Amino acid sequence: MKGFASLKLAAVVAGVFAVGMAQAQVNERTFRIAINGAPGHPTVVGAEKWAELINKKSGGKMTLKVFPSTLGGDVQVLSAVQGGTIDFASMNSGILQGIQKEFAIFDLPFMFGSGPEADKVLDGPFGKKLADLLPSKNLYNLAYWELGFRNVTNSKRPIAKASDLEGIKLRVIQSPIYIDTFTALGTNPVPMNFSEVYTALESKIIDGQENPFSVIETSRFNEVQKYLGITNHMYNPQSVIASKKKWDALTKDEQEILISTVAEATLWQRQNARAMAGKSLENLKKTMEVSELPPEEIAKIREKLKPVIEKYSVNVGAELVKELQAELDKVRK
Repeated sequence: MKGFASLKLAAVVAGVFAVGMAQAQVNERTFRIAINGAPGHPTVVGAEKWAELINKKSGGKMTLKVFPSTLGGDVQVLSAVQGGTIDFASMNSGILQGIQKEFAIFDLPFMFGSGPEADKVLDGPFGKKLADLLPSKNLYNLAYWELGFRNVTNSKRPIAKASDLEGIKLRVIQSPIYIDTFTALGTNPVPMNFSEVYTALESKIIDGQENPFSVIETSRFNEVQKYLGITNHMYNPQSVIASKKKWDALTKDEQEILISTVAEATLWQRQNARAMAGKSLENLKKTMEVSELPPEEIAKIREKLKPVIEKYSVNVGAELVKELQAELDKVRK
């Protein structure tokens, strides 16, 4: 089985799979899903919703246990899912570039303009094409969830213009694109596991970090950060990945329950993530100094990042970048 993310979500939820009749061939199963996020994190609550749906549709025979930030960093978890010691994980799709270079395309700055726009691309042929690359890496991509648009916080100064980023020691995801992106913007990027960020901010090992609003709030970064700059510099889809080894050992009926429920959970997760982002921003404004960069400053950031986009467009393949842009153009029409 290949690109599960390409399934038409509405059709699956409507009952393409006769899950109710399949339960006679469902065994007692307990699965684990690893997520690098605190309780309340948008993908953590998405996984909890998925767990609820799995339990219900399997008649209580299948259980999904959610492990937020307890089974290791993204690199370790990815390896464990490939090896079959962890069943599922949800992580930034761009992190998968470590094993499949094309996934770096999801980390290109300023690629998507909105969540619904990303949904149409990810649920269509382009998302399927990327998902179909993973079985050879001992993974299946079951769905794309949403983390949202990333923004910068720090403890040194307000971020009201592009030059305000210069000199800030900023935690970034352990990804070459993130390192090059923030190097180009004049920061001192520090690759770091998410689980270490709060302590590093609190002890002033780093000055700041960048994440979506809901992650900033649920991780309580506002307790150790004073300034929030709204940059929306990257949109993060989250790949829900399965161990191929574990998946292939399931019965067809068990697989169908998992596919139909993850599709339903995906619709719910995206809607919830977007609602959370708005609420989180309002809450963060109560304790942080928030500044939104004007269009002319965002234009300066885009200009500085052109060499980064060109570099990684070559790495992932110029044709793939053109294909994504063509899909975006279709959506935007």
